[in-house]
Amino acid sequence: MVTPLDIFSGFSVDDIAAAKTFYADTLGLDVSDGTMGNLDLRLPAGGHVFIYPKPDHTPASFTILNLVVDDIDAAVDDLNARGVATKIYDDDALPTDGKGIMRGRAADRGPDIAWFRDPAGNVLSVLQD
Repeated sequence: MVTPLDIFSGFSVDDIAAAKTFYADTLGLDVSDGTMGNLDLRLPAGGHVFIYPKPDHTPASFTILNLVVDDIDAAVDDLNARGVATKIYDDDALPTDGKGIMRGRAADRGPDIAWFRDPAGNVLSVLQD
């Protein structure tokens, strides 16, 4: 049986400086420089995410990070005001409104959620349970 001392997730980006600016300044998250040219993203509940540079980076085809918020409309408005596009899907399977929010709670289809991309093209979301 494996007995881990810690568990963390990680994902790649193609430009570590752009990622640091986005995650720290645009999103306001707790990001610090790592010892290997990476970033350490500290999560509110105490974990962390390892963000590492990869020259041949390919954006993930799935949501890599979900930010749970109290008010999705306020979060989307703030993201949009900071230049972050939240209407990234035009798909009947993910019906979103003009703000890019899929209103899942009203349709009993899960949380209200809006997706957006980081500078490396990875998909993230804000969601309200």
